[in-house]
Amino acid sequence: MNHTKQEHILIIGAGLCGTMLAIRLAQRGYKVSLYESRSDMRKHQVDGGRSINLALSPRGLLALDMIGLKEEVLQMCIPMYGRMIHNMDGSTRLSRYSGRKEDYINSVSRPGLNIALLNKGEEFDNLSLHFNAKCTHVDLEKSIAYFNTPEGPIEATADIIIGTDGAGSAVRGSFMKKTTQLLFNFSQDFLRSGYKELTIPPAENGGHRIEKNALHIWPRGQFMMIALPNLDGSFTVTLFHPYEGEAGFQTLNDEEKLLSFFKKYYPDSLEHMPELWEDYAEHPVGVLGTIKCYPWQAFGKNLIMGDAAHAIVPFYGQGMNASFEDVRVFDEIYEVHEGDWPAICHQFQEARYRNTNAIADLAIDNFYEMQDKVDDEDFIRKRQLEMKLEQQYDDYYSKYSLVTFRPELPYEEAMIKGRKQDEFLLEKCGQLSEEEMDVEAIYQEVKKVVW
Repeated sequence: MNHTKQEHILIIGAGLCGTMLAIRLAQRGYKVSLYESRSDMRKHQVDGGRSINLALSPRGLLALDMIGLKEEVLQMCIPMYGRMIHNMDGSTRLSRYSGRKEDYINSVSRPGLNIALLNKGEEFDNLSLHFNAKCTHVDLEKSIAYFNTPEGPIEATADIIIGTDGAGSAVRGSFMKKTTQLLFNFSQDFLRSGYKELTIPPAENGGHRIEKNALHIWPRGQFMMIALPNLDGSFTVTLFHPYEGEAGFQTLNDEEKLLSFFKKYYPDSLEHMPELWEDYAEHPVGVLGTIKCYPWQAFGKNLIMGDAAHAIVPFYGQGMNASFEDVRVFDEIYEVHEGDWPAICHQFQEARYRNTNAIADLAIDNFYEMQDKVDDEDFIRKRQLEMKLEQQYDDYYSKYSLVTFRPELPYEEAMIKGRKQDEFLLEKCGQLSEEEMDVEAIYQEVKKVVW
């Protein structure tokens, strides 16, 4: 292959990851074609069945900075400094994400962010956007992608084909058809819970009805509800419930049952949700699953990234951030191996797959923590101790902070170190009373035992 920037790169999937990648490769001087199965969301409202709110943290911001969009996107964000825990009796408690005031995550609109990326992509003459083109499969060896469009089937050839077409990826499906040749491994695990989106509308004065700068959570053991703020004063609310049983979506199938359930388990939310049943009935139940696979590249000229390679559940707020980090790491590897696509593809998958497996596992851990442990006495004591450690020592980071606020640290390293710290601190909280806690001694012991 001629290693010049004459190569044509075809990217399938114009969601957040694919559009960012297209922009970066266009900035690098390549001819880029970006294909999307849905219509242009800037012209038509697209209901992808996915959350309209996302948590943007430093890993994602680093990638946005790389393409020159960080400051614009920050204007679209609402800072969230911690979890606002809503108890059964209606009382609330703010559990900060970090002992450092400068550490927070951002609530951002998924459609708004995607539109900002698409608009940025329009700035490049060497980047073409193609909507309403659903990929059916890819001939990986001949580098031909096949699409269904309203005008009929089409095919597109390119030197490099990259699939960023989400959890149901057609590009990954083409990898799977070469299972023996590629030695392709694939796993898919669904939670026994689903999700449903609701809304808390703005107050009459246009403001927020509940605390604006927090991620709200109603933890109830086997189920929970969360709410993220929007700029217009509303909150995007998500129920995470099992399919069956008292709290099951199949059980809560009429207005009377739903209102009775909310009065019992989410009583303080009812006054803020005047159209609860209408909202509930209108939105479908979504599934929650984890996808892991390997390899991510085929024949040195095909690649998958983002959710196509590593779909995760949303409970660490890292799905989008991990996909954006894919693009940043890919770009760093490109910088080293410019033009050597087999090396770029291979090095990228080796740099990422263990780290995305790690954040997938952490997200499952956090699902159970958010449902059941945020109001557990030992867990609360551990969080209080972590806050003191972070406030007093610049180099101390909790597991959550290692993952969320240390973007230079690979996910796998953050997971290993963070789990060790959690185990150590929980043991201390079980052994010592509040009066016996010596923060300096614990800090020194953590450095010795964990680091």
